[in-house]
Amino acid sequence: MKLFKALASATVLAGCMFSSVSAADMVVGFSQIGSESGWRAAETTLTKQEAEKRGIDLKFADAQQKQENQIKALRSFIAQGVDAILVAPVVATGWDEVLEEAKEAEIPVILLDRTVDANKDLYMTAVTSDLVHEGKVAGEWLAKTVGDKPCNIVELQGTTGSSPAIDRKKGFEEGIAGKANLKIVRSQTGDFTRTKGKEVMESFLKAENGGKNICALYAHNDDMAVGAIQAIKEAGLKPGTDILVVSIDAVPDIFLAMAAGEANATVELTPNMAGPAFDALEKFKKDGTLPPKWIQTESKLYTQADDPKKVYEEKKGLGY
Repeated sequence: MKLFKALASATVLAGCMFSSVSAADMVVGFSQIGSESGWRAAETTLTKQEAEKRGIDLKFADAQQKQENQIKALRSFIAQGVDAILVAPVVATGWDEVLEEAKEAEIPVILLDRTVDANKDLYMTAVTSDLVHEGKVAGEWLAKTVGDKPCNIVELQGTTGSSPAIDRKKGFEEGIAGKANLKIVRSQTGDFTRTKGKEVMESFLKAENGGKNICALYAHNDDMAVGAIQAIKEAGLKPGTDILVVSIDAVPDIFLAMAAGEANATVELTPNMAGPAFDALEKFKKDGTLPPKWIQTESKLYTQADDPKKVYEEKKGLGY
C-alpha cells in the first residue's frame, strides 16, 4: 500500500494503517545531483548503506548535475509507484509541477542537504544543515583570524542558483559584516568542482597581481578549495600562509591539506542525511507521525589545531 496520504489529513489517519508494514517493505527512489564532489560521493555511499542496513529497496538515479534529469527520475519513480522519494535538488527553483505530481500520487518527498523554492505542503521534510550558519561560521572565523589587518577576499561560489551557493554566500557576508577591513573583491562560481575551482582561482590570481593582492580564499565547498590550492601553489605562493583558505564540507582531502598547512579551516557538513530521512519515513509509516518541516543536522568548525591527520584517518573510509 502507499506510504503517503495527503499531508493535510495525515495526522488523523489511524495508526493501525501503518503498523503492519515494516521498513523492509519500503521501496524508495533517490535522485542524486551527481558526483561533483567528494562529499556528494560520501552522501551517495552512506545513503545506500543506510538503505541496505534497514532492508529498504533503494532505486538510485544520478542526474549528472542537470535538473531535467532529476525531474525525469522523479517522474519515473512516481510511475513505478515507489513508497517515498529522496531528492538532493541541483537548484532551488522549478520543482512545483513534479512535486505536485508526487503529491497527487500520494508519494512523500524528502529533500536531502538542499532546499527548494516551493510550497512546503509539496514535500514531507527537508534534512539539511543550516547553510547560512555554515557560511557565517566561516566568515566569523576569518574575521577573528585576520583581526584588524586589511584583507581582500576572493570567493568561489557553488552552482549558480543552488541553495548552498545562495545561503553560504549570505552567511559568510553576515559573518564579516561590520568589518570594514574585510572585502570580497572577486566572486565567481566554481560549480562545486575541483577542476572549475582551480580554473577560476587561476583567473583570480592573474587579476590580483599574481595573487599578491589576495589575503584569503573562501570556497563554498572543500573540493573547489582543493583545486584552488593547486592553483595557488602553481602561482608560486603558499596556500594557508600567503593566502588563507577557509571552506565548507569537511571532506577527507581538506584535512590532508590542513595537515600540510595548505588550508586553514573547514565547516563540517555531515554526508549522512539519509539516516534522519529514513527515521522520519519509518516513524510516519508506523503511526502516521509527521516530522517537522526541517530536520537540522549538526555542523562543526575544524582548524589546523584539531589534529587534521587524525580526522582524515577517521573520515577516509566513509566513501568520499
